[in-house]
Amino acid sequence: MTTGPHRPIRTRPEGCGSPLSGVYDTALLDLDGVVYAGGEAVEHAVGSLAAAREAGMRLAYVTNNAARTPATVAGHLTRLGVPAGPEEVVTSAQAVARMIAEELPPGSRVLCVGGEGLVVALRERGLEPVESADDGPVAVVQGYGGPQMPWGRLAEAAIAVGRGLPWFASNTDLTIPSGRGIAPGNGAAVEAVRIATRWMRPAPEPKVAGKPLPPMHRETILRTGAERPLVVGDRLDTDIEGAHAGGVDSLLVLTGVTDAAQLLLASPEHRPTYVAADLRALHRPQPEVEGGRGDGFACGGWTAAVRGGALVLEGGGADPLDGLRALCAAAWTEAGAGVCRAGADEALRALGL
Repeated sequence: MTTGPHRPIRTRPEGCGSPLSGVYDTALLDLDGVVYAGGEAVEHAVGSLAAAREAGMRLAYVTNNAARTPATVAGHLTRLGVPAGPEEVVTSAQAVARMIAEELPPGSRVLCVGGEGLVVALRERGLEPVESADDGPVAVVQGYGGPQMPWGRLAEAAIAVGRGLPWFASNTDLTIPSGRGIAPGNGAAVEAVRIATRWMRPAPEPKVAGKPLPPMHRETILRTGAERPLVVGDRLDTDIEGAHAGGVDSLLVLTGVTDAAQLLLASPEHRPTYVAADLRALHRPQPEVEGGRGDGFACGGWTAAVRGGALVLEGGGADPLDGLRALCAAAWTEAGAGVCRAGADEALRALGL
């Protein structure tokens, strides 16, 4: 297990001889794309989380989605077959509300452009959410409000930011997974306000709380008390980068936004400790990648190398994910300041990924 904020550059996924649920005390799980997608449980999620809990691993659900309250999220998880209480859910709404409360006096009015989760989080911190730039707010906060967010709410945010009010955002994820595909996330709404206020000099920038930034990691650790956490996510630029910034280990599952091709091209801060198909990895050992530049990188019967500037995959094995782990080691080792693209498509086709 590699910990600490100044870890060396990762050049291969790590192995682990024991199930991860016995090595880490708490799994910090993203929700969208990891536990559920479009409101329905991801395949193998329910049984895998139950097995991890039975092994003694604590589960915490950490989401950049600020729309719903922890109680609502916990209720949804419980209905899916994943029993959870509100205290096990940490949202970016909670993280940004703490940020704002640390800067403003109690009772301050905040223009809230988001869903119920953001409203409740602000009130829990002693702040008063309002809906109009004319209601006397002293700050503006944006959080994901769902697909029915009225355009007029963004106009109120732009007007208030244009008046010079401090600007906060729960997160800046440009997209969010849904049951029908990828939809605009809170980051897209933040960009709309940014465009509407670009006439200002200097151009305003929101203070952001969500993953991958430190306020979200701080909120999570404060609420869970985790001592040996494992971040589990599907996004390189939020979940994995957030774990990297916090100096903790991470598991990437390929059930959400990130695909195998994106993983091969991952920059150092986006490289997970472990790579797996889904949450069954929590109760399984992780295979080692062996070898190096000379003879290639081997894992589970597959061998990967970079030859003539192109990725090459040889051999065969029962698990295509072992081949992907070997390819990651070859690509990440040879990437240097750039990336290794040539041969990647052919190698991934051979794995069916």
